[in-house]
Amino acid sequence: MKIIFFGTPEFAVPTLSSLLSHPEFEVVAVVTQPDKRRGRGNKLMPSPVKMAALNHSLPVLQPSRIKKDTETIAQLRAAEADVFVVVAYGQILSQEILDIPNIACVNVHGSILPNYRGAAPIQRCLYEGEKETGITTMLMDAGMDTGAMLLKDFAGITLLDNADSLGDRLSEIGADLLVETLVKFRDGKIEAIPQNEAEATYAPMIKGADFVLDWSKSAIALHNQVRGFYPDCTTTFRGNSLKVMATAPVGPEYWLQLPPELRVLEREWPVLSQLSGENGAVVKLVKGLGAIVQTGNGLLLLREVQLAGKKVQSGVDFANGTRLVVGEIFGGVEVTG
Repeated sequence: MKIIFFGTPEFAVPTLSSLLSHPEFEVVAVVTQPDKRRGRGNKLMPSPVKMAALNHSLPVLQPSRIKKDTETIAQLRAAEADVFVVVAYGQILSQEILDIPNIACVNVHGSILPNYRGAAPIQRCLYEGEKETGITTMLMDAGMDTGAMLLKDFAGITLLDNADSLGDRLSEIGADLLVETLVKFRDGKIEAIPQNEAEATYAPMIKGADFVLDWSKSAIALHNQVRGFYPDCTTTFRGNSLKVMATAPVGPEYWLQLPPELRVLEREWPVLSQLSGENGAVVKLVKGLGAIVQTGNGLLLLREVQLAGKKVQSGVDFANGTRLVVGEIFGGVEVTG
């Protein structure tokens, strides 16, 4: 089976690697997003998929707008591929492109469709506090993740999962599911099932406003925002921008979901449960853990933060290094940029 692989981020690399490890598949080319400038040096950097492709000496195509790129479309036709495999490529394929492969275009999507169609399914399911998600393989059509479904595999979500940890797990699930999908599809052992439009939900692209923490929200809502949009959520501290990269909601309903190193919060609960303050205020500094912050409903532990221009710190190192005191307030100054 001759395959052209479309993908860009690290999430797509395990699927490409899996295809390359199975002799019944021949990856004849890889299509990925153009190199982007990153880091302090503002150097042009290849995507993770491009790096993986080059490591295997595969031809790489990088059109800036694939639907308008006649040269790339001509190259796709000339390859005479059986299947196009698409994993988080980052551009919408036109019907003209979808019609090119001999058999089909197959997509690996990071949710259980028809839930969380769109650009950010992993991030949005965390933001919404879901307890389970998974991977769906589907036949692509011209809609946004609206094609007929092939196979699904499920994954549980823990309280402290974030977009990176969940994405890593789902990428491995997707790699295995794609291989199973192609083999069964080739052998006629899969029935493509249309999606129920009435059940569809959406996972829109993440925007700058999604990163700003509003301390009037509940502790669990803020926690889900931080882990869903990891590592970019921000508040302000003493008038400067502060990234909040890891948190934990505090309360009896969470004790069994917390790791042993956070169980001290349960012992502290008789004291913590009596505390209160204005939204965003530090109400307690817990030895070995750091700041407990009042929210619109409940308390939130700051587990990991990053001051502007500084390295990532644990909550306790941040509290000690800044000489944080009870009563200090996060937020209150608009974060721009």
